[in-house]
Amino acid sequence: MKHNKKFIYPKSQREIINGKRHYDVGKEKLPSVTTILSATQSAEKTASLDAWRFRLKDSFIKIPDDTDPSGFTLINEAEYITKEAGDRGTAMHTILEDYMDREGQLNTPTEETRLPHNMAIQIIQNGLSNVTEYYGLEATLYYPGLYAGATDVVAVHKGQDAIIDFKQTNKPKKREWIEDYCLQLAAYTMAHNFIYRTSISKAVIMMCSKDNYYQEFIIEGKELQTYQHNFLRKVDQYYGQHKKVGVERE
Repeated sequence: MKHNKKFIYPKSQREIINGKRHYDVGKEKLPSVTTILSATQSAEKTASLDAWRFRLKDSFIKIPDDTDPSGFTLINEAEYITKEAGDRGTAMHTILEDYMDREGQLNTPTEETRLPHNMAIQIIQNGLSNVTEYYGLEATLYYPGLYAGATDVVAVHKGQDAIIDFKQTNKPKKREWIEDYCLQLAAYTMAHNFIYRTSISKAVIMMCSKDNYYQEFIIEGKELQTYQHNFLRKVDQYYGQHKKVGVERE
């Protein structure tokens, strides 16, 4: 897979400001796309997450204690599920980025990385096989004055420039369950098009569950435009909540 250095993506630093992730980029400290989505999520979604945590509040899982090889520690089940998914996703992303950066070479998995390694292979075989070249990995993208983030890959997918993100999941998802993922990629397409004067009109979510079931979701055309408009409404809502008004945008 060819690395086309057509675009130069900026370096950035992530900072936590008032408990929220921001990017220090373009001489600005901008809220991340995920920060905006989290702050503006619907009351229904917030209630659903709270109810899930409440159901598991008295459920604990015994895990090995790193400080005592012969002992164990208890962790709340909701916290365990969240952390395990996060760690698995981070490992899978690292494997995929290394694979692309090293021109198709994969490291031999360890016992700890075998699951994310197998998930990465599914994405390589079913998703990245349709990518002929890429412009950037973990590319920082920002829309001046509004938001910033990092997409996994900017690449050519089936002959079209596209924003691509890798996702892991505990179980396969229906399209209607991934609205935030679609909004996230819509935000990245707008940022890329604004800074680099491109016309990217395609976003691809390459997802694999922990039982190695691959799914691919393509967002393009009018659907992508709808998500772009919806994300901009969330940007307005976010800055309204934070008492920042008069923000200009195209």
